[in-house]
Amino acid sequence: MFNIIPLILILVSLAIISIILIKKFPLLANLDVENIPAEKEAKFKEQIISNRINRNLLRWKTRLLKVFRPLGESLGKGFNALWLKLHAIREKYRQEAARAGEDLNLRIAKLMEEAEGLVKREELPEAEKKLIEVIGLDNRNIVAFKLLGDVYFGGKNYDNARQTYEFVLKLKEDDEEAYDDLAKVAREEGKLEEARDDYLKSIKINSHHSETYFDLTLVYEAMEDFEAALEAIKNALEIEPNNPRYLDTMLRISIIKKDKVSALNAYEKLKEVNPENQKLDELKGQIDEL
Repeated sequence: MFNIIPLILILVSLAIISIILIKKFPLLANLDVENIPAEKEAKFKEQIISNRINRNLLRWKTRLLKVFRPLGESLGKGFNALWLKLHAIREKYRQEAARAGEDLNLRIAKLMEEAEGLVKREELPEAEKKLIEVIGLDNRNIVAFKLLGDVYFGGKNYDNARQTYEFVLKLKEDDEEAYDDLAKVAREEGKLEEARDDYLKSIKINSHHSETYFDLTLVYEAMEDFEAALEAIKNALEIEPNNPRYLDTMLRISIIKKDKVSALNAYEKLKEVNPENQKLDELKGQIDEL
């Protein structure tokens, strides 16, 4: 029995260490130790890291703190030193770049160019590393965060993609593209109402983006709210009246709603802007049957 006492003490100590990291030092999440000197911005990385922590540990947090608070306070001093050390690593990298005569802005531009090239070649893990390094150098770089979100989205890592786009909104509250991106994630997850709400937020910021109205149309169509879908595609056509894709969508929805007038108007316009469309005769037959 006495042989397991040291093991229990070790496990309890590890539990205390984890609790202290969670409670007192969330800024440690600012650094990605595996990719030093690159690091993600504190709050963003904290959310991702915290998802990996064992929930059972948190359940015992209050009891452990009561029993081992003195030990925790002692360990806290050690983690203050670790926090300072990690930030010193970040500063060291910046100083090394300066000594090498490397301009920080040029370094960031080079990394962004490399990341964009990697994304085009669909080398997403390598692109992620480059973007994290950019964020480590400039943790308010909206372009880098957006591209990182796209990297996660392309890799079907929707949870990280959502968190990244949400962080863009913390940096810039009126970024309509971030709401479009969040809606894109929601659509992939089948969360149609959430996608609709995000598109509407985007439109509230910028009501002159036709593609947002078009995407909103598709969401309403998937929700079988054809009245709202027709209204949305009409808004898209007000901005781009000769867009064949929009006209084709309006014609399709008008036929579903049995709105012969709207269907005929869309048909005539589509015939005018895209006379080579091989579906025109078939569509005209469907309109005649309304």
